[in-house]
Amino acid sequence: MKSRKFLSILLITLSSIQTFSITALADEGMWLFNNVPKAEIKRRYGFDVTDAWLKKVRMASVRFNSGASGSFVSPDGLVMTNHHVASDTLQKLSATGKDYYQNGFYARTRAEEIKAPDLELNVLMSIEDVTARVNAAVKANMTAAEANDARQAAIAAIERESLAATNLRSDVVTLYRGGQYHLYRYKTYTDVRVVFAPEFAVAFFGGDIDNFTYPKYSLDIAFFRVYENDRPLRVENYFKFSKTSVKENELVFTSGNPGSTARLNTVAHLEFLRDTALPFSLRQLNNLRETLRRYGSQGEEQARRAQEDLFSAENNIKRTRGQYEGLRNKSLLARKQQTEDALRRRIAADSVKQKEYGNVWREIAAGRKDLQNRFPEISFLESAVGLNTTLFNYARTLVRLAEENVKPDAERLPEYTEARRASLELNLFSPAPIYKDFEKAKLSGSLSFMRDELGAEHPIVKKILNGKTPESRANELIDGTRLEDVGYRKQLASGGIKAIEESPDPMIVLARAIDPEARAVRKFYEPVLGAERANYGKLARALYEVIGTNLYPDATFTLRLSYGAVKGYRENGKQIPPFTTFGGIFERAAQHNNKQPFKLPERWLENKSSLNLNLPLNFVSTSDSVGGSSGSPVINKDAEIVGVIFDGNIQSLVGNFIYDEALNRAISVDSRGIIEALGKIYGAKGIVNELTK
Repeated sequence: MKSRKFLSILLITLSSIQTFSITALADEGMWLFNNVPKAEIKRRYGFDVTDAWLKKVRMASVRFNSGASGSFVSPDGLVMTNHHVASDTLQKLSATGKDYYQNGFYARTRAEEIKAPDLELNVLMSIEDVTARVNAAVKANMTAAEANDARQAAIAAIERESLAATNLRSDVVTLYRGGQYHLYRYKTYTDVRVVFAPEFAVAFFGGDIDNFTYPKYSLDIAFFRVYENDRPLRVENYFKFSKTSVKENELVFTSGNPGSTARLNTVAHLEFLRDTALPFSLRQLNNLRETLRRYGSQGEEQARRAQEDLFSAENNIKRTRGQYEGLRNKSLLARKQQTEDALRRRIAADSVKQKEYGNVWREIAAGRKDLQNRFPEISFLESAVGLNTTLFNYARTLVRLAEENVKPDAERLPEYTEARRASLELNLFSPAPIYKDFEKAKLSGSLSFMRDELGAEHPIVKKILNGKTPESRANELIDGTRLEDVGYRKQLASGGIKAIEESPDPMIVLARAIDPEARAVRKFYEPVLGAERANYGKLARALYEVIGTNLYPDATFTLRLSYGAVKGYRENGKQIPPFTTFGGIFERAAQHNNKQPFKLPERWLENKSSLNLNLPLNFVSTSDSVGGSSGSPVINKDAEIVGVIFDGNIQSLVGNFIYDEALNRAISVDSRGIIEALGKIYGAKGIVNELTK
């Protein structure tokens, strides 16, 4: 469930197309809050999901702009999530001799709580169906490019009007890949302060060896507090911690923001992922990992600076490899092919449906072929995967911001519209530290990757390297730029086009130089994706007509409700129990002589005798979750916390494409384990009292 931070923009944009799934079986499904399968939950588990219950759960759930989830757990704005969700903030707040990422953090008083530099939390306030208005903007005689522009203009207008009317963040979300468009309105909070995080060693106990495995032993938790007007936020809807916690086979719910799934992508689309996008992402991530390892080996401070990025890269390599191997499994694609063939036969048997829907598979395949043919341009120009430095990201944002600002809002790139300006500026003007030697290492490594992928004589490579080696070009760009200075970034942003055009800053010069070509490739692929979106919309309507309306859309990093039971599973003929215990983590450490990555922090060893070693630490459930679900609250029928999701087992890695209740499991930290550790190991009595009062 870890962050998707180092997956390429291209993989996210082009490969994780959100479509829809066939009618859910068993505990499958990431359900919209305005389309929860109440009757099925009642039938399977005997529980009535009421509108009042759903409202409380929705309002108590939180989305992190870093790509994860959390929840309010006290009336004083306390938010619970995972350590690996907090890790980016912990890293940015750390410095030489003050490593909150590795050593943890605990604010014993409100005054000691530290503000995150660029963290945004969203609470979903309302959902409105705006499908008719978006679709009305597209006329029958429009080309694919014109239709895409018309949809984007309509979406921008809806978001702009909603922001003006409500002062809430307003995002139009594409569901069922063009089958529906919903307006999500969020209350946004940017004064978010760190309260508690354990040591990395216990949050990620077992390291990469135990990553995406079970049995698992981790305290992957963290707490933030939301402030408003410099005071802790008063919260009406929050989750209390359960006094009885959870039992085997008990019904549980997960309320989170899964990032993206591709469960009913066409077979041709999945083959594109298997043959092109996922292998490319693995090569990119492997290059990044080696770059970070080399830099981190230079000294203690370099290792500290690289640690969070390296953790994310290694995690994403394992997850992406699992997805890749899943798609190489012939049985998985065979199941997908059977499902696709069955639907095509149903459509072919009806002349009206055949005329309306019969060509969608061929057209999606053709679009994927077009994207594959121009994959290098898209990767290295618009996605800029060869320019891995925060400083280039700033430069491109500033260059495009100046140009987009002079356009009417409806004609801007979506990320530069007025409705999204606050989030853009939060990131652009972040005061988080930037280490130029680290930026040089990342940029040099990614430039080398680009040169090796495309060849030294490729026009893109020649233009970006400008006759230099990757290392010398990285040094030239990083040494010459001033973009690490927040004040300078603000000066350029306020100066508009004139300031950008006259800037001699080498990073700005580079962003200016490649932007026309980057925009051109974007102008190519957006209509292709728009046409694909229209075809997936048709496919969604076909499913509605053939199967019925009990469908959930693929994940879109929007709030979803999943349900399931606390349940073990069989693996290699062995029954895997649903719970692990505190005793188990000490046994696991002893098996490895308490050596990394199985070395427990000293305070754990010192306080072992005070712990109830039979108390659950982690558990698994059949709740349907993927990346982005990290930090999601696991609640019982009374909307009480029984755990927090932080990982999935190895079988869940193909959950992006297919769900199997027999094997797919979400892994959570047990609420009993959280209270036990906070009170007896960390002496965090203040948090315990806040959670249990």
